[in-house]
Amino acid sequence: MKLKATIGALVATSAMVLVPGIAQAATGPITGLGGKCVDVNAASTANGTAIQLYDCNGSGAQQWTVGSDGSLQALGKCLDVTSAGTANGTTIQLWDCNGSTAQKWTANAAKNLVNTGSGKCLDATGNSSANGTRLQIWTCASTANQQWTLPTGGTTPPPGPGVMAVAPYLYNGWGDPPNPATIQNATGVKWFTLAFVLSNGYCNPQWDGGRALTGGVDQSTINTVRAGGGDVIPSFGGYSGNKLESSCGSAGELAAAYQKVISAYGLKAIDIDIEADAYSNPAVQQRTVDALKTVRANNPGIKLYVTFGTGQSGPDNSLVNRAAQAGLTVDGWVIMPFDFGGAGQNMGTLTQRAAEGLKNVVKSAYGYDDDTAYRHMGISSMNGITDNNETVTLNDFTTILGYANAHHLARLTFWSANRDRPCPGGYPNNDTCSGVSQQAWDFTRIFARYAG
Repeated sequence: MKLKATIGALVATSAMVLVPGIAQAATGPITGLGGKCVDVNAASTANGTAIQLYDCNGSGAQQWTVGSDGSLQALGKCLDVTSAGTANGTTIQLWDCNGSTAQKWTANAAKNLVNTGSGKCLDATGNSSANGTRLQIWTCASTANQQWTLPTGGTTPPPGPGVMAVAPYLYNGWGDPPNPATIQNATGVKWFTLAFVLSNGYCNPQWDGGRALTGGVDQSTINTVRAGGGDVIPSFGGYSGNKLESSCGSAGELAAAYQKVISAYGLKAIDIDIEADAYSNPAVQQRTVDALKTVRANNPGIKLYVTFGTGQSGPDNSLVNRAAQAGLTVDGWVIMPFDFGGAGQNMGTLTQRAAEGLKNVVKSAYGYDDDTAYRHMGISSMNGITDNNETVTLNDFTTILGYANAHHLARLTFWSANRDRPCPGGYPNNDTCSGVSQQAWDFTRIFARYAG
């Protein structure tokens, strides 16, 4: 993903996800619109009892346990979508716990509670906070009647796959970098992909190839993000500048350069953004693959993302095949589905088409089934007007979000947080805005609803 003639590149959010295999989280009230509590009508334990909003009163009808299987339980029964419906307006009821997807829920950074079976969100009917307001499922949005606060205390479940997935790119080199704390507070997204680590001289990693790893603006940004409950994913590479992948003379030296950054910050994830000549060079590809194998061996549990360009039907398969043949598995093969050329195209549709092509590439290279391939891939879009005058709209982001939620992608991000603002004047404006009609952080808010 490139800034016009200057820099290349292409967030996960600090979401709590209720997933199988985790310890019980907590018991207490679930609060929503108007500070009201999710309540079992009349404290009845009969199957089919309505679930509603009501003044919080501390009764057992309002004590919900976050189950280890993704369920939410009160009075010994489960929060259930009536008849496992998927239509907007399907009501919520109390029912015997049965392990079905109608009873499994995921909390995301936007504070939605997403039902696994329907992909829709717990919703207070009519945006009302009146006592007795029935709860239902509805297409997910960022509205107040779909925002819920789960019980606290007890054992907090570990974050699911969405925690690092939505990490918008943030670039400190120019483009009036926003304060990440402002975005965290406005959207719930906690993680950011910090761009770009490049080569300064032979094989020495620095921010933009010229700013020291520690002590400067980038260190300050990392401190701010972490103070807000999130973390960063440094991105190596991009479109312009001297790449470590090309400058380092061997896989061992490249792995050492990666490790220097990992160790400087105690990282949980890195992004390798392979673009321009670095992508097409077989020697650079192999050096990168071999270096990442070393990084994987020396940093158990680290997440590795590899980001690269794509055509409308999917990406070239050379890098993925090379990695598979070398025995390297990464957590996410991530395409940048834009800069196809030409205005007036439906970028949501083109993104899905390219992603299906990526799925086929990953599936073929590793011998995965469809579901496993989807879970090892990702999308890194560009918000607003692209370098080739395509327009990626807010509606396109909603389309992409739906695709990601349906297939449980490993990564869903975009270039960039700097651009996620309306333009005060004409576009382009040093990559400080999107060029489309929006409020600040609207693109981030959409991807914040990703459940992982």
